[in-house]
Amino acid sequence: MPRKKALLIGINYTGSKHQLNGCINDSINMRNYLVQDRGFSPDQRDMVMLSDLPQNRGTPFEPTGANMMAAFQWLVTGNRPGDSVFLSYSGHGGQVRDPDGDRDSGFDDTICPLDFESRGQISSDTLHKVLVSPMLPSARLTILFDCCHSGSAVELPYVYRPNQYGQVNLVDNIKQGVSLLEGASRLIQGGFNASKIQDAKILLGGAQTFFKSLQHKHDAPTADANGLAEDRFVEDWKSEGKDVWMFSGCADDQTSADTSIGGAATGAMSYAFIKTMRNNPGQSYINVLQSTRQELQNKFKQIPQLSVGGEYDLNQPVSVCFLHLGTPSPPKKVKRKKGDNFYVLT
Repeated sequence: MPRKKALLIGINYTGSKHQLNGCINDSINMRNYLVQDRGFSPDQRDMVMLSDLPQNRGTPFEPTGANMMAAFQWLVTGNRPGDSVFLSYSGHGGQVRDPDGDRDSGFDDTICPLDFESRGQISSDTLHKVLVSPMLPSARLTILFDCCHSGSAVELPYVYRPNQYGQVNLVDNIKQGVSLLEGASRLIQGGFNASKIQDAKILLGGAQTFFKSLQHKHDAPTADANGLAEDRFVEDWKSEGKDVWMFSGCADDQTSADTSIGGAATGAMSYAFIKTMRNNPGQSYINVLQSTRQELQNKFKQIPQLSVGGEYDLNQPVSVCFLHLGTPSPPKKVKRKKGDNFYVLT
């Protein structure tokens, strides 16, 4: 019988200057959803939770970089055909200088373990190699990242961009541009310090990507009839053909909200995803993306994203269980463009 495994990570960075409030709640809410609605077992052999609760200090369940990497390995290895694995991460996301020169902004997305200030962040390139590459093509990995700068956090080769230019849509583009301009304005008005200079670099990288999308749309990868466009990476990730699906809380140049809903601290994307799935469990991947966007659009500037490991049918119902998808259609030919590490927290 196929096995279901889940790794749920929530980091509040309690007591630090980077403290968040809703991330541990996100992991607990996700556990409850998977157990109550999706048939996952809460047994520690099948579901591992990492958080910075006091009782986890010094144990394998504290979300340090080393423990997270070990947990990632547990999640994606030892699986058999038909198995389903699920990963959720709620915490800080950042960006580091892109060493490959394949990102228009000049930065790779990252996630931030509890000890990131001393041990470093985990980059999107590393996340792909540790999470996606080891997966059996005949097992399914579903990912939810509720953090800033998470659009391509695991470098999946295809992203849902439903217009012919490979952009999300005109409204999303305008929201991105306004957000970048507002952020830059706040930095300028408040005066610069070393930390703000790093933030400004990210804003400028995001602005660069935004204006390129408006001025050079003919250079962007075209989306197919289903709205899938190939993302640009030096590595040939699309040849792996992995059954991996990822919902992320925002685009690469955006932030995700840590908020309070109904008196409880939560991440906006985690809340919207669980609410959407419980309200209508039979929605397609596109429907879920649209529903989470609608849930957030009047309250937050972030725009949830959907990326996948192959050219799969996004109109099929969302399933955290493996379904045989057949062989992905041959990848389209697209033009590819080329381009000191520091961290940015939002």
